This record gives sequence, structure tokens and C-alpha cells, in this order.
Amino acid sequence: MHGLTVIQYLAVAALPLLFAITVHEVAHGWVALKLGDRTAQMLGRLTLNPIKHIDPVGTIIVPAALLMLGGFIFGWAKPVPVDYRNLHNPKRDMAIVAVAGPLANLCMAILWALLAKTGLALSSALSWASVPMVLMGKIGIFLNLILMVLNLLPIPPLDGGRVVTGLLPARWSIAFAKLEPYGFFVLIALLATGILGKILGPPIIGLEKFIFTVTGI
Repeated sequence: MHGLTVIQYLAVAALPLLFAITVHEVAHGWVALKLGDRTAQMLGRLTLNPIKHIDPVGTIIVPAALLMLGGFIFGWAKPVPVDYRNLHNPKRDMAIVAVAGPLANLCMAILWALLAKTGLALSSALSWASVPMVLMGKIGIFLNLILMVLNLLPIPPLDGGRVVTGLLPARWSIAFAKLEPYGFFVLIALLATGILGKILGPPIIGLEKFIFTVTGI
């Protein structure tokens, strides 16, 4: 935990986590709006107000419990509603809407890296501000990469599952989409057995090292 106590880690991670889930969901709704569906806009979900997107269990209780247990961080927010019937090309556009969330997390990981880089640059002049900036930046990178890679898993209802649904031929797409009610249980099983961490660990670590190298952190 970067040498921090659980309470200190939660305090530093709170803002990056809230932004990670909020911007992720807003990205879905914004892209859906651009492709013809105004559902998220009409329901007030195109906002950076995290309260509109927080799921008490998935956003707060589960991640906090896993963090204190020292396990792999896992959680979720309230999904932004999208009515595929309003999209210009429903099958294709649902895949585009789905991939918007993980891409938003990648962009945020880069922005948090720039914050950490700025903090390092200020270390000699403003050490009191530098340390929290660097810590928050590095945690922001990590949390966003977790959300990005996790959501790209080809398991419905994750974003990756919806992308696969949009890319498959119609007949296979319908059959694959029927797996959605079981997707959550698959994830829980993968988490409980430790397989989820082994699947997500390498790409997360690889991307994190890449971002650190590119930004010079």
C-alpha cells in the first residue's frame, strides 16, 4: 500500500477512485448521446457528480473490504442506462459505447501520471504538496488501469463482453448475450479462486510500467 496505513491509503485513494468510476460511466453516456441515445442525459447521468454514479455496495463496501483484506481490488458503479433502440446502428454502436469507458480510464491514468510527474518536479520546492501529489497520482494510475483491464474482459455484462457481442455475427451475438445473467457469478468465482488477479495482473503491471517509463516517473 505504498507504505501507508489502510486509513491513509483510503484517504489518498478516495478522489482517484471517485473520478475513475464517474468519468468511466459518463464516457458511456456521452458516447451514447453522440450516437443517438439521450437516455443517460435525460436521467441526469451525464454529470461528474459521483453521487449519481455510486453503488453503495459495489463502489464503497466491497472495494474497502477487499483493500483491508489485502486482496485484489474489485468493485462497480451504477451502470449508465443506454437504450440501444435509439442508436444509429445498435449492434455496432453498443460496442463503441462499451469501449468508451475503458478508454476513459486509460486517459485518466495518463492524467494522474502527469500529476505524479508534477509532484516529483516540485519535491524540492514544495515537499508538503509534492508527496500527496505523487501518491495520489500513482494510486490514480493503478486504480484506472484496474478498471480498464477488468472491464475489457470478454465476460458480459462487462464492457469487453458487450464489445464481443457487437463484433460477433448476429446468431452468435444473441447466444453470447444470453450469458449475461451468469457473468457476475463467473467474476466472483474467478475472484474467490485467485484466478482473476492472475489474469489481470500482467497487463496491469505492464501498462503501469509503460506509463511510468513514458512519463519518466
